[in-house]
Order: sequence, then structure tokens, then C-alpha cells
Amino acid sequence: MTAGTNFPAMSFKAMGQVYQTSSGPLEALKNVEFEVARHQFVAVLGPSGCGKSTLLRSIAGLLRPTSGSVEVFGLPVTEPRDDIGIVFQKPTLLPWANIEDNVVFPVRHKTGRVSAEDRERARDMLAKVGLAGFEKRLPSELSGGMQQRVGIARALHMNPDILLMDEPFSALDALTREEMGFELVRIWEAQPKTVLFITHSISEAVLLADRVLVMSGRPGTVVEDIMIDIPRPRGVETTSSPAMQTYSAHLRHLLLKREV
Repeated sequence: MTAGTNFPAMSFKAMGQVYQTSSGPLEALKNVEFEVARHQFVAVLGPSGCGKSTLLRSIAGLLRPTSGSVEVFGLPVTEPRDDIGIVFQKPTLLPWANIEDNVVFPVRHKTGRVSAEDRERARDMLAKVGLAGFEKRLPSELSGGMQQRVGIARALHMNPDILLMDEPFSALDALTREEMGFELVRIWEAQPKTVLFITHSISEAVLLADRVLVMSGRPGTVVEDIMIDIPRPRGVETTSSPAMQTYSAHLRHLLLKREV
């Protein structure tokens, strides 16, 4: 399916999600309403358990909402789509396969074969995330940050229109996490994608995003939608800018108020 230029990349319309558990129904999301324009970078902040990952699973076609609808380029999401890439909290690499083979694995899984062009594109993508020369290494030979770069390269390999990122840097140490944030900004500015980025880090959300959505506690719903008016490109100097400090303080106040 091709992207429709006359529609938002993503639309949540009165979307709700109720899980059936052993102790009864659990309402994870309620009346979620927002749209994301094509090539916009949107970060989602909220307390633990507010349904952030459920949002991503719905857009990815891994979960059907129990009420309302979720659309991608004007079409209801009913199953996983080729134009959506996902980066998880952990890269979930195949331990027995080298890095290049991990990147091309989705192509092999889908078509049953990997062409020379697929491999060339994989090597190019690995170079873009700073892993040129590591193509034949095993995952165990790479650091956590390097493995997460492989996960990003794998998600970008098929050139998706939409990139879903579920706290992709949460397991990394503070320095590596910051480095990966700058790396992601660089890649996104060079190859714009529509990004929905889940995070618990206020500073990460402000540094990366065009917009930040703030969610309530469970059942989660969007309670604030804030445009981040900080010029791009963004880099190390952005983290100490007055604008970033102002946005971060405002978001921290909102989140603390919601948790009281």
C-alpha cells in the first residue's frame, strides 16, 4: 500500500483499548484522539502503565482497538504493514547471525530470498548508523549501544514511511543514550520519516521531537499536545539552550501535576 499524501500519516479517532485479564477488564486507553503529519517526529510521554506501548502496537497492526479506530494514510489498520518499521526497547537480534544478516532478515522472512541489492542497501544503512566494518561481526561482539544501532538499521532497511520506536534507548547507560539520541536526530534529518517515539525521558523528547504528547495515567488519553519550536539541526548545544530548559521544565511540571 502506498502513502496517501492527502491524509495524515497516523490518525487515532476516539480509540480505546480494554484488555481482558484474569481479574476482569483492564482499560488501558480511553478516547485517544490525535493525528501525525507525514515526516513529523512525535514523542509520547506519560506515567508507566498509561498505554504508550499499546498505541504503538495498534499502529503496527499487532493489536485491534476495542473502540474507535486507528488509521495509517487514511486506511484502517487491520494487520502489519510493510511501510511501518519498529524499533523495540531491546534490539532482539538473532545471536547466531552476523550483523548484515540481521539487518536483511525481514526481507528474507518476507520474500524467502535476499538479493545483492538488499545486501548493498544493508551495508549502506549500517554505515549510516556508524557500523561500517562490523557487518560480519556477531551481536555478542557488539556493545549494547551498537546492537541498538543494528536494530535501527534493520527497521530502516526497507525504507518505511513510518518508524515506531518503543523506548529504544531505555536499557542504555546515560552517555550512550545521549549519543544514540544525537545519532537518531542526524539520521532522521538526513532521511525524514514519520516517527512515533515512546520515552520516559523529558529531555530526550524535547531534543528529538517536533511535538510532544503528554498522556494521563491509566486509562491513558492525550491531555497535552505541545509543539517544540526549537530550530533544527539540533545537537549538543541544544541541550543547554534556554528554549530546551523552558520546554523541559514545563513538561516536568505537567507530568508531576498529573501524578499527584
